[in-house]
Amino acid sequence: MVLQTCFLITFFLPQRRITRPGSHRKLQQSGSSARLFCFHTGSGGSAQLNSGFWTEYYIMVRVVDRRKAIALYLLLRRLRKRRRLWVHPINRRRREHGAYYHLVAELRLDRDRHLKYFRMSAEQMDHILSLIGGHLSRQTTNYRQSIQPKQRLAVTLRFLGTGESFTNLAFQYHLEKSTIAEYVHMTCRAIEEQMMASQFPRPTEHMWRAIASKFWEKWNFPNCIGAIDGKHVTIMSPAHSGSLFFNYKRTFSIVLLALADAEYRFTFVQVRDFGKTSDGGVFSGSALGRGMEAKTLSVPADCPLPGSGVQGPLPYTMVGDAAFPLKTYLMRPFPGNRIQMFNYRLSRARMVVECAFGILSSRWRVLHTRINVKPDNADSIVTAACILHNFLTNPLDNQRWLDEAEERGEVLAPATNMGGNRGCREA
Repeated sequence: MVLQTCFLITFFLPQRRITRPGSHRKLQQSGSSARLFCFHTGSGGSAQLNSGFWTEYYIMVRVVDRRKAIALYLLLRRLRKRRRLWVHPINRRRREHGAYYHLVAELRLDRDRHLKYFRMSAEQMDHILSLIGGHLSRQTTNYRQSIQPKQRLAVTLRFLGTGESFTNLAFQYHLEKSTIAEYVHMTCRAIEEQMMASQFPRPTEHMWRAIASKFWEKWNFPNCIGAIDGKHVTIMSPAHSGSLFFNYKRTFSIVLLALADAEYRFTFVQVRDFGKTSDGGVFSGSALGRGMEAKTLSVPADCPLPGSGVQGPLPYTMVGDAAFPLKTYLMRPFPGNRIQMFNYRLSRARMVVECAFGILSSRWRVLHTRINVKPDNADSIVTAACILHNFLTNPLDNQRWLDEAEERGEVLAPATNMGGNRGCREA
């Protein structure tokens, strides 16, 4: 008997759809699926097997040329995709073992522990959910049930508050790593889109005057409309980026430029500059720097200093460290030790933005880790952290966060050479 190479094609069809068993045309019309197996046989033919709901049809296609048969088999084997699980069996039991359905539910009964876990109260978390929940909702299908918006927010807040890896969060919440990453980026973008306008409103003359009044009242510096500074946020080295993100501390980072008021709230943030700061240009290339230079930010007109009308009107100004250029709207410490009292007052007012960074990084500890995401996603994460900082800032809680930051001794690296002509990622 001559040994022939054949292919077994197995069709699976529901029995209720089969009207003419053995009909190849009917198999195609019924939307059947086929699996192919290679074997050796001495004769061809077909067979039928009934097994419960499904009926299997075996159709043997005879191939005379052995070499062509082997080539066809290898090609089909290479093209055949491996079957993948839609949801891992462990993740299917997230309602029984996942952190969200047990630990998070219990934390709502304890205010202090909820604050430590999510860095905010349950009421504040519900308020944020009411603002962005509509942008986190997805449709539930017959294949699987969508994850609730509140669970997506919980995962994101836990990531921002601890800086844990996506893998650790996936095991805790019984979700896939890629799902965790998608939820974090989706939630951060939703926070940026829905809360940016309310937490960072466009400045008005009345707002600048109110900030200047607070600076004079609390920090004894007149005509001050904010303290400005820049910090490095460490990230993993982006692919094919060269030395663009490489900073003077020999790490890869992006620059966070922020202007803070007298109560540790940010009035302006920008997170799109390279970590390479050797040529400066972060401030001069920012929207704040261009707006101040063009006088389009509704800064009040010059006015005399409190208690000194003889000197005439003086401009409203920001305060920064020696890394910033000297402008009529931006003051920096006087070089040398000839005007110590002025430098003391300016540094006292400038420390507001340093404390704001301390509160920000103490609450959202992801800023102390090396963020392992793409630069665009890192921008969204840092921006969302700044928005939530403004949303949660309470003068009664500021000292507690400052004490925690001082106890840990962890600070963000300062950005040097903030002036000059250096391109940013936007360019």
